[in-house]
Amino acid sequence: MTTANTQLKIDRQSVMYPAGNLFIPVEHGRLEAILKEPREAPVRGVALVLHPHPLGGGTMHNKVVFRAAAALNDAGLITLRINFRGVGQSTGEHDEGYGERDDVRAGLDYLAEKYPNEEITLCGFSFGARVGLEVGLNDDRVARLISIGTPVDKYDFDFLERCRKPILFVHGEHDEYGNVDKLRQLVERVALNCDAQLRVIKGAGHFFDDQLNELKRVITEWCQNRLR
Repeated sequence: MTTANTQLKIDRQSVMYPAGNLFIPVEHGRLEAILKEPREAPVRGVALVLHPHPLGGGTMHNKVVFRAAAALNDAGLITLRINFRGVGQSTGEHDEGYGERDDVRAGLDYLAEKYPNEEITLCGFSFGARVGLEVGLNDDRVARLISIGTPVDKYDFDFLERCRKPILFVHGEHDEYGNVDKLRQLVERVALNCDAQLRVIKGAGHFFDDQLNELKRVITEWCQNRLR
């Protein structure tokens, strides 16, 4: 009976939390990840997609992260989603964004080693945008940036004023963690030095509950236009 109950518990956990399909070795052990190639579109690059705050339940299986990765696949990009340290089957512990920057670098290293001739697009949602953009801004391997649900009410994003790479901001009209007017002012400053675009999705909150298809469409079209 004990064995059966234990197996039932394991099965339920598997349903609740699907496993990734690869592990990336890192200093603290490993990062759980999912790598997916486009089904139909020809390969035109690679992308790293980063999830929201781990302490709020964020994982690489988050619906916004999943939909963003699907959008990038449709644009012809091979996508890599990683679980930050301490999430899912990734080793380590949450590090307030500091160690997570090293996790971002590990993801970029993996893509650069496996696909050395492909440009990298870095896409982050919420917390993933905060840690990812800072790394991607300063990494020459990253060609373009995407920030979803930029939490300008929680974190300082002024570092983006140094951006010289194409960057897309996708934001919900009623985002709970990022005032639209505040974000718009940031984008205007960023746009002084690079190709920066803001797309505000009407009616959407931070998690784009009923607007995921629109989120996906915006990301795919922006990438397709930049990849031409």
